[in-house]
Amino acid sequence: MDTLTKEKLAMTRDGDQFAASVRLKAARIYSGLSQDELGAKVNITKATVSNIEKCRSYPSRALMTYFHREHRIDFNFMIHGDYAQLPSDVQDRLFPILEAVHSEMGPKPN
Repeated sequence: MDTLTKEKLAMTRDGDQFAASVRLKAARIYSGLSQDELGAKVNITKATVSNIEKCRSYPSRALMTYFHREHRIDFNFMIHGDYAQLPSDVQDRLFPILEAVHSEMGPKPN
C-alpha cells in the first residue's frame, strides 16, 4: 500500500472527532474486542466506547494507553493518524481494517 493511501486511510494530520472515531474503531476491531470488552479493559462503559465511535467524544488517555501497551498502536496514531512509528506487522493488519471502517462509516461529514 502506498503512502498517500495510508495517509488517507489513517486520516493523517486530522485530529477531529470523526478521524478519532475511525481510528478508535479500527484499533478496537484490530484488538478483537467488542465495545463491552474494550470498556471493561479500561474501566469505562460500552456506551462510552460507542459514543467515541459515533463521533460524540474523543478517546480517553486510558483507551490510548491500553492500545499502546497491549497492541502497539501508539498515541501518535490515535491522535493524529501518524502511522510511521507503528510496527510493520501492525500496519499490515490495521490498514485493511481502516479500509473496512471507512466503507462502513462513509465519507466524513461536513
